[in-house]
Amino acid sequence: NKAAIEFLTVAAPMVEELPRGYSFLSDQLKRTALAIPLNIAEGYGKRSHADRACFHDIARASAHECGAILDALKVLSLAECEKLGRGKQLLHRVVSMLVKIAQ
Repeated sequence: NKAAIEFLTVAAPMVEELPRGYSFLSDQLKRTALAIPLNIAEGYGKRSHADRACFHDIARASAHECGAILDALKVLSLAECEKLGRGKQLLHRVVSMLVKIAQ
C-alpha cells in the first residue's frame, strides 16, 4: 500500500498541472489514483478471502486504469516524461504486489 500512497504524490501534481479543457482526465486520474489505496485498505479489512480478493481486484483494475491515463497524458504531451515514468514504476509495483496477494 506504500507504493499506492506514493503514487498519489506523483498523480496529484499532474492533476494540478493539466491545462484547462482537460478536466475529464483530471477528474478520472484523481478518482482512480485514490481508489487504489482505498480499495487495498478496505480489502485488508475484510475477513473472508473472497471479499478481500474482490477489493484487491478493484484496486488492481484502478491501477491499470491509471496506467492508461498516464499513457494518454504522454501521447497528448500533457505531462513530463520523468513524472510519467515514476508513476508507471509505482503502478507496476502496486500491480505486482496485488497479483502476489491474489496467489
